[in-house]
Amino acid sequence: MAKARRQPASLSGETFLSGSRRRSLPHEFVLEALAPLSPWTRPMFGCLAIYIEDRIVMILRDKAGTDDDNGVWIATTLAHHESLRQLFPRMRSVSVFGKAVTDWQVLPADEPDFEAAARRACQLILARDPRIGKVPRRKQAKRRV
Repeated sequence: MAKARRQPASLSGETFLSGSRRRSLPHEFVLEALAPLSPWTRPMFGCLAIYIEDRIVMILRDKAGTDDDNGVWIATTLAHHESLRQLFPRMRSVSVFGKAVTDWQVLPADEPDFEAAARRACQLILARDPRIGKVPRRKQAKRRV
């Protein structure tokens, strides 16, 4: 039996996160920039994942104590790293996964041009640039024995 999908959080509400705890949004300007595409959000890895339709496009991260990967994570593939790095020279692989190179790339929040770079990434998403965004793999249903 298919599991019902949770209703995505809306941009029109007071908060983008549902549930009893209300958290401040990291890098809220990103969601505002993507508003014309009606993004929806979901908690992921203690961060906030942003989806456009069925594609995950970004994760917003602002965690205390482990700030190396704070910023905007871009969902892309290895094939697009070089062309995106021409637009975002400070972009690098997310290090929290323990690999030297990952599909996920981060625009680090501690860089002086962070907000401008994040807004540029939003412009690419608004233009439906195929280098940004992935359709997540469906989770396998748990087998009950």
